[in-house]
Amino acid sequence: MKNFTFYNPTRIVFGQGTIAQVGAMARSYGSKVLLHYGGGSIKRNGIYDQVSRSLQQSGMTVIELGGVAPNPRLALVREGIELCRKEAVDIIIAVGGGSVIDSAKAIGFGVKLTEDEDIWDDYYMNTACSVRETLPVGVVLTIPAAGSESSISSVLTDWKNHIKRAVNCEALMPQFAIMDPETNYSLPAYQSACGAADILAHLMERYFTREQYNDLSDRFLEQAMRNVITYAPLVLKHPNEYRYRAELMWTGTLAHNGLLDRGRVGDWASHAIEHELSGQFDIAHGAGLTIVFPAWMKYVYHEHIDRFVQFACRVWDVSLTLDNKETIIEVAIDRLEAFFRSLGLPVRLSDAGIGNERIPQMVETAMIGRDSIGNLKQLVGTDIEKILKLAL
Repeated sequence: MKNFTFYNPTRIVFGQGTIAQVGAMARSYGSKVLLHYGGGSIKRNGIYDQVSRSLQQSGMTVIELGGVAPNPRLALVREGIELCRKEAVDIIIAVGGGSVIDSAKAIGFGVKLTEDEDIWDDYYMNTACSVRETLPVGVVLTIPAAGSESSISSVLTDWKNHIKRAVNCEALMPQFAIMDPETNYSLPAYQSACGAADILAHLMERYFTREQYNDLSDRFLEQAMRNVITYAPLVLKHPNEYRYRAELMWTGTLAHNGLLDRGRVGDWASHAIEHELSGQFDIAHGAGLTIVFPAWMKYVYHEHIDRFVQFACRVWDVSLTLDNKETIIEVAIDRLEAFFRSLGLPVRLSDAGIGNERIPQMVETAMIGRDSIGNLKQLVGTDIEKILKLAL
């Protein structure tokens, strides 16, 4: 187990009826709030009204910026930065899922940049960046998936150039996150499935590590993965069942709040490769991950046999009595793909209508500003090309 620190200041407020607390919580940071959200779903399902009422009852002046798209856009972030500066906003409230939260985080620290700093060039395209200061961000989580409600991460897409990149800094952790599983009832089945896939991917990225002696974290990660495998199908079958939604929502937070990867270094190559799919084709991030992750496993497992055997046996209940270790791992990958398919998600590029003609461009873009990606096995452009071809 490697030396580590753990720090996560985000206050989690979890349960039924908790949205009513957002106004009082936001008011402690000032009197003017930017209400940031996506499309019209929160207005149709009543969440917008609940949040607005709570903010107004607390005496907050509300400035609105909607329109956040999946794979949130740099252009809207720049608009939000200027709006917050013009209106002297004190706090940003993100109502939605990971895309809205990531956009809010970007606006929050973008407001604090100096005139000679550019949020994209100096931060998202610079892996050595360090965010120093940000407006406070609060969250009303409506989509369990990205875990951004208590993470250090913000992911943006420069749609003009089809580049998707992340900033990871402790300063980006939200001040609080209100999580009511009842807000998930109205989610379309496909969106719920993509969210579950994203949660599972966050757990797998942490699980596949070179660190050999970190068994407690291994066990936490394994059980969290099994939780997703158990409850994601139940959520799709019983969308208004609180206990199933609650299990998935809480697992999504724990998957990405930094606790389960202490003392180890995860891989993260699959996320980097997937960013090329969602950054260029605008597919759902979770759906891109269900395409990339099995292909990545097929490409790298031969060099890390024992870790993949452990994954197969502890997570997918593959029998150790099978012929050899390679067979055990291949059965686990088959079960992973079958699980994704059972949720209605793609496992091949062809399932998403993507052919091989854009693979060279995806490889080229993935390597901009990087010598390699991944930690379990460091990958260069030729490796990424082979993984994408395995995914065809």
